[in-house]
Amino acid sequence: MKKSRLVVGATCAALVGALALTACSSDGGSGGDDGSKKITFMFRGGPDEKKAYEAAIDKYTEATGVDVEMIVTDADQYATKLQAAVAGNNVPDVFYIEQASLQSYVASGVLLDITDQVEASDVDLDNLWEYGVDSYRFDGTLQGTPEGRLYGLPKDIGPFSFGYNKTMLEAAGIPLPDKDTPLTWEQFVEICKQLTTDTDGDGAVDQWGTGLNVQWNLQSMVWSNGADFIDADRTTVTVDTPEFADALQKFADLTNVDAVTPSASDAATLDTYQRWMAGEIGFFPVGPWDVSVYNDLDFDYDLIPWPTVGDGGTATWVGSLGIGVSATSKHPDEAVELVTYLSADAEAQQTLVDANIQVPNLIDVATDWAQAADAEPANRQEFLDIAQDYGRAMPAAFTYGAAWYDELWTNIQPVLDGKQTAADYLADVQPRMQALLDESIANAEQAFAGR
Repeated sequence: MKKSRLVVGATCAALVGALALTACSSDGGSGGDDGSKKITFMFRGGPDEKKAYEAAIDKYTEATGVDVEMIVTDADQYATKLQAAVAGNNVPDVFYIEQASLQSYVASGVLLDITDQVEASDVDLDNLWEYGVDSYRFDGTLQGTPEGRLYGLPKDIGPFSFGYNKTMLEAAGIPLPDKDTPLTWEQFVEICKQLTTDTDGDGAVDQWGTGLNVQWNLQSMVWSNGADFIDADRTTVTVDTPEFADALQKFADLTNVDAVTPSASDAATLDTYQRWMAGEIGFFPVGPWDVSVYNDLDFDYDLIPWPTVGDGGTATWVGSLGIGVSATSKHPDEAVELVTYLSADAEAQQTLVDANIQVPNLIDVATDWAQAADAEPANRQEFLDIAQDYGRAMPAAFTYGAAWYDELWTNIQPVLDGKQTAADYLADVQPRMQALLDESIANAEQAFAGR
């Protein structure tokens, strides 16, 4: 999976020291001698996203007279360049924020509280995905609750769906999965076994049932088995349970017992994302950010619910990127106006959606988008079902830093290689995760002390 396109990780938590050392003045958004106003907008994305934003912002400038300087980076460089801007007292007027970065930005005074401006605008928050809006609310203690103040609006939401190679299944004579009823884990593994074959007869497997990544795909299995990574109060790590161990063990068994996914050595030659793109994998995750590329592949694909491991029902995560305003912008009203335009203006949303880079933020636009006769993939509705019904935040999305969560993946490889049981590993790693979570809670309390 292309990690750089996913919206997880506490990129800002690592920057909190630099953030706290600066008053964060915004020099770029000034204007000309003729009284015109200019603001800066920093974001990350590829060519498709840049082109779509250029078109949307041209319309914004035409309508408002406000000039917008776009600062675009690729995903891997964004956090570093934003850190440099903050440390250099040159924070962009408007910029992307990750869910897991929000609290650090608020604590260090980088983000503007835009609650009052948004409420005074004509933005219909009820027509935006509730999960997306609440992701950028913070009440001083908890993030993601409806009671919190707004420190941004969603650039998008990212429902992480499950796809299958329709062409491959049809060629194998396998009935296509039901788009509304999730496969049980046993059904899923059985289909994967039928798909895992040596297609060219040279004695080596060259077509696989699936090719999942533990860091981005284990969540679905854990949640559907009734387990979780952290408790509801976000104070206690909960990975050392039989249900969690069962999910992780089943993930490892896909390689070591069921033999339906490439091994680590196979993936080193060609990773599973590349194999999916080449039509060599039957089932693979699909995010909205993938659609513009996947629609040009040499096979047909579609979306289905994630397979279920236990009785918890189908489950997956939904991410989000936000757009916030510098607390020291020289043109805060215009900056907030740009945020509301990009997040909630129907015409701007259509420009971004037409580029196949996101699910529409506006629910009514998204409904029409999902029901379009020429929808590609055909079952776009699955994205909306995740957004509205069963998608969850990533475990570290709303905690002050992700070190506790990242610790789970640090030494997990022996489990994936079949050299250590999932239960033994989880019993060993939970105390380390808890210590890091306790540390992050203490850091949050210190950061917000006196605010």
